[in-house]
This record gives sequence, structure tokens and C-alpha cells, in this order.
Amino acid sequence: MDQLQKSMLEKIADIHGIPEGAYNIRSDGQSIGRNTTANIDIVTKTDKPGIDIIIKPGTKNESVHIPVILSESGLKDMVYNDFYIGEGADVVIVAGCGISNCGAGDSEHDGIHTFYVEKNAKVKYIEKHYGEGDGTGERILNPTTIVHIKDGGYMEMETTQIKGVDSTIRDTEADLDDGATLVIKEKIMTHGTQTAETNFVVQLNGKDSSANVISRSVAKGESSQVFNSKICGNNQCYGHTECDAILMDNGRVNAVPSLDANNLDASLIHEAAIGKIAGDQLIKLMTLGLTEQQAEEEIINGFMK
Repeated sequence: MDQLQKSMLEKIADIHGIPEGAYNIRSDGQSIGRNTTANIDIVTKTDKPGIDIIIKPGTKNESVHIPVILSESGLKDMVYNDFYIGEGADVVIVAGCGISNCGAGDSEHDGIHTFYVEKNAKVKYIEKHYGEGDGTGERILNPTTIVHIKDGGYMEMETTQIKGVDSTIRDTEADLDDGATLVIKEKIMTHGTQTAETNFVVQLNGKDSSANVISRSVAKGESSQVFNSKICGNNQCYGHTECDAILMDNGRVNAVPSLDANNLDASLIHEAAIGKIAGDQLIKLMTLGLTEQQAEEEIINGFMK
């Protein structure tokens, strides 16, 4: 790997050198490194671009890294990755995409990830998006995540847009069976004229299934964000969706939480809070010796954790 690839991998996947365990590293549309283990197999699809990640039942304390890097201006990259998490497994999957665009053409990565979480399996999915480069071309990321969780399964998603992404549409769809749980923690930062749209639709089909969707975002400059979240309670279940956003400069955020209660025993809650940084918070930090800009950065860092 060259220095750019190493730098991008550190930012999007916290990888320093070759990762341990199973991995597939993709750069400018091509795989540049792959490793499998006795319990985790990675297979190239034959009908379309992408891979199948197959995790054996009962696999514990193992991880999979599948980062993507784009450094070629004007390249549009699309992959279809399917994850099969066997019954009773407990694993961590680290994804993410970094785009370095120093040219005039738009660079775009569209990833469609489908998860099949079997009974009583547990998976933590971490995804980071990042853009950089001094070119005039845009950096575009459009991830789609589809989740199927069977009885007693658990999935936690941490998705973060660090900075530098000019345009993104993030779609997530999920359906849960009896006793299944989905936790989504989204963090997005936009600046300049960037746009970000996130769409969540969760179907709570199983008895005692639950979902918790939490979004934290900061909109700076002239950037704009849209947050759409829909939780459908189709059985005795619990659902919660929350959007908290900080506005700075002329940033705009539109939050649209939606609940469909289709069962008498569905318990659903939504919350949304949008506003600027409170003046008393800034003053308190500035009395400790911070400048106004430093105080703002501290508040935002704490908010986005």
C-alpha cells in the first residue's frame, strides 16, 4: 500500500498496517488485500461486484475489516456485500469509505450491504465515511444497509460521517423477528454547501423486538441535512427514534421522525431537538481560557461522542 492508502485506512477503519483476522481491502474498484480465517470466509461474487462474508455459527471474538478507498478522480464504484452471521456468533465488522479527490471529476462510492443475522447472533457494525482532496470534483457516498434479524439476534450499528463528503444519501431498512434488537447510532458533520440525507425504516415484526435509532448531527456553513426515521410496530414491541442537531452559521436541518403503531401492544417514542450552541455553554468554557472557536470545538466534540 502507498502512503495515501495507509493514511485513509487509519481515518476510516483505525487500521495501522495489516489488520488482524479476516479482511478485504478495496482500492479504486479492485481488491488489494484479503485474508480469511477458519471461521470467516470472504468470497468474491460472480454475478456482480462485491463479496459474501460468511461467518460460521458460534464464532466468537473475531473481526472483519472491509474498508474501501477511492483516489481516482471521476471514478464511480458500486459494490454489493452480503453478510451471513451464523447462529450464536458474536463478531465485529468494520467498514467505511475514504475518498481523496484531487481532480475535476466527481468520485462516488455506492455500497449496498445486506446482513442476515441468524438466531441469537450478535454483531457490531462500525462504518466511517471521510473525504479529502483539493480538486473541484465532488466526493459522493451513498450507502444502503439492509438488515434481517432472526429470533433473539442483536445488531448494533455505529455510522459516522467525519468530514469532507459533499453529498450523501444514507438508506437503512431493517426487519426484526421475535426478541430481536437493533441499535443505530449515527453521527454526521456537514460544512460548506454539503448535503446529507438519512432514511431509516424499521419493521418490528416479532414479539418483544426492539429498535433504538439515535442521530447526532452538526450542520455548519451553508450545508443542509434531512433526517427521516420511520419505526413500524407490528407486534408487542418497543421502538425509539431520536434526532439531536446543532446548527451553526447558516446550516439547516429537517428532522422527520415517524411512528406507525399497528399493534395494541406496540410502545413507540420519538424525539427531536434542533438548535444552536447555548451562549452560556460558550461563556463557561471561555472563562476557563478557551477562545470562542476552541469552546465551540469542545462542545461539538462532546456532542458527537
